[in-house]
Formats: sequence, C-alpha cells, structure tokens
Amino acid sequence: MKGNFEFRTRKSNQSLWVIESIDPNCSWRLRASKIVPESTKFVIRKYVGVHSCSLLNRNANHRQATYVVIGEQVAHQYVGVEKGPGPKGVQTFARTELGAQISYYKAWRGRKHAHTLIRGSPEQSFHVLPSYFHMLEKLNPGTITRIEVDGESRFKYLFLEFGVVIRGFRYMRKVVGIDGTFLKGQYWGVLLVATAQDGNGQCYPLAWGIVDSENKDAWSWFLTQLKEIIGDTDELALISDRAPSIKKVISTVFEKAHHGACAWHVAQNIKNKFKCADIMGSYWSAVNAYRCEASTLKMKLASRSGLGVTIQGLGTTL
Repeated sequence: MKGNFEFRTRKSNQSLWVIESIDPNCSWRLRASKIVPESTKFVIRKYVGVHSCSLLNRNANHRQATYVVIGEQVAHQYVGVEKGPGPKGVQTFARTELGAQISYYKAWRGRKHAHTLIRGSPEQSFHVLPSYFHMLEKLNPGTITRIEVDGESRFKYLFLEFGVVIRGFRYMRKVVGIDGTFLKGQYWGVLLVATAQDGNGQCYPLAWGIVDSENKDAWSWFLTQLKEIIGDTDELALISDRAPSIKKVISTVFEKAHHGACAWHVAQNIKNKFKCADIMGSYWSAVNAYRCEASTLKMKLASRSGLGVTIQGLGTTL
C-alpha cells in the first residue's frame, strides 16, 4: 500500500485465496490456501514480490485503503488516551505512514472503527451495563444503581449515585440543582445530573441519569429515584431552569421541598426576552442579597430602571 501498488482478488473461497496486481502485465501475485482442509488457517504457497507494472498504474487513492484497514492501522493511537487524533489526523497518518490519500469521510469512518476496536461498540457497552453496575455496588458500599428497560427488554433509563456521595450529602446544605444536557453518541439521549454545593462553594455531584429526552416521564423517574435517597423535607430546595416538564414533576414528586429557578437561566431569559441587559447589574445585586428585605429593596430599584415588567412577569413569561 505504501508503494501505491493496487491488487485485485483473482480467486477467493473457503480454501483458496489468490490476488494479483491490477496491471495484467505485472508479475506480482500471491497464492494462499488452507494448511489442511479442516483448518481455519491459511499458509502462503506462492509469492512473487517484484512489481513490473508501469508507474502510471500507481494510485495514491488506494482501493485497498478501506476505512476498516485505516482503522486497524491507526487503532493503537487511541489506546490509553481520552480523545486521540481526529479525522484530519487520521488523514495525515494515512498519507505519511500508508502512502494513501483518503477523504475526510473515510478518515472519520476509520476513526470510528478504531474506537470500536479499542473501546467496543455502543451496543456492547449497553450490554455490559448490568455487570458494570454490579461491580460498582460491590466495590463502593452503599452505591445505588437502577436500570429501566421497556417491554422488549431494551435500555430506557439508568440512575447512578455513589455510596460515598450519599454519606457526604448529610453534611451539605440541602440545596440541590438539577439539569440535563444532550448526549452526542450514536443513540443520542440526555444526561441528567443532580448536584449540591460543599463548604468551599464547589460542585458536589450527587446523581447521574441517562434518559431518552427531557420529558415528564423521564424527569419523574429520575426524581423518584433521587427522592428515595435524599428524602423530601421542607428544608430541601431544588433549583432548575424553568422548563415546564421539570416544574410539574417537582411539585408532584417532592411535595414538601421548595422549588426555585436558576438565577443564571432567569438572567438569560431576561436579556433575550426583554432586551434590557443594561440593568442586569441591579438584577444580580438582588439575587446575591442575603436577606429578603435587601433583595426586595434591590428589586424595587431595578423596577425603577425598567426591569419592573420583567419581575412582574417572572412567574409566567420566563
């Protein structure tokens, strides 16, 4: 391949494999057959390794440079690393190491095949989830895991919370933020996360979930699992964005806990809906006030600056 010599298969069956140069005037050829009829291994019986074809028949767009071959050759670069080379890096590898010019799409497919060889396919990953969760529970005492499947035993939801996190939450402020973000794998989905805040003001991850989308059923399932662990008291506060699905589910699952809107999401909605970014300083002063009296006063000052319509419509429009 590195010499840009292409070959074609002249004969291929369960016991014989014969390949030769695509140039009929070239003497290069290889013949291999089974060691014995019952074996699955082949041995080379004849090999003529000298090319006598014209230089005009050399082709950098090698027909044997398939995405499978590229993936097998570049797979070692993904061992023990988080990301590895991207499609353009695979193109460079194919050109310098294999002497082949490949398209961006073929490089992308080769990279994907290399990932599968090293890390397994998404289907394999879903298949080993029960075993992985079993080992997590065995090696991390108190860990809670849940897997929900549909009527055809296909993956639907998962929930994970480590035992050490559960024990540590007893010493945290009872304020939990919940949110979701899209997954970009082959089967998409949404990653749901519940976090608290430790004494140093750092994020304290509580629980993770993977669901199909941010809908009422998915949030209800996730928050029900979370409620079994952190409980439901009037000392607990849940913070989220103002998505309708979350608001309805929280009031149903957590009957005693308080529900607040994320200040950052509200700020973004104010700027986008009311085009009043110039008075956001007043808004943040009200948000960061430690006493209700101070917050109310700052809200009144913000209203005089033009934020009044926003604050009045906060419960319905943001």
